[in-house]
Amino acid sequence: MLYAVVMSSALPPFPKPHEPFETASLLEVGTAPGEPGLRADAARNRARLLEAAARLIAEHGVAGVTMEAVAAAADVGKGTVFRRFGDRTGLLMALLDHSARRLQADFLSGPPPLGPGAPPLERLRAFGVAVLYRTAEQLDLQLAAQPEPTRRFVHPAAGALRAHLTMLLRQTVPGGDCDLLAHTLLASLDPALIHHLTRQCEMPMERLEAAWLDLVARVTRTDPPD
Repeated sequence: MLYAVVMSSALPPFPKPHEPFETASLLEVGTAPGEPGLRADAARNRARLLEAAARLIAEHGVAGVTMEAVAAAADVGKGTVFRRFGDRTGLLMALLDHSARRLQADFLSGPPPLGPGAPPLERLRAFGVAVLYRTAEQLDLQLAAQPEPTRRFVHPAAGALRAHLTMLLRQTVPGGDCDLLAHTLLASLDPALIHHLTRQCEMPMERLEAAWLDLVARVTRTDPPD
């Protein structure tokens, strides 16, 4: 089952971080259920639309997700879908937002080694592996919802991942340019690159996972795990 498209009537509240976190912004695309001022019926409609989109992806792939198809599957007017998400990209990004929130909850307060409680180096290794497999599971959706270049690195989801990775790097390699190192490490987890490596080059995921651990070892000047 895809990490990104397990839908519920409302997102769980964000857990309070167990550690300093360098960005206060929540991962949002449009209006999320449970936000102040959002009517209960609007929240239910939004959840129903996302659930319908998730079913279409499961049955027909990302190509089957159109505004018209989602409206029909959710039994609402097409105008409702456009008002809620703006366009197809906004809808796809909202689906990814669910997954991004879950991932953020995992590394903010989930069990170690991804969550707090493990040494920074172990968390750094686990972070990349989690992002790698999450991206591979929802690769078509990730590619279809890719923001344009001017928005790609300023999207809240990208910023949250980068801030967390920067924090782990500062704890592991305090003398390094951790802001740029975070960008460099995240580039190895780019959806387009993972698509190329797994589908065009037919590399197994185990090789990509080993490459992440090797890259972390080289950046941090530590031995790779046994």
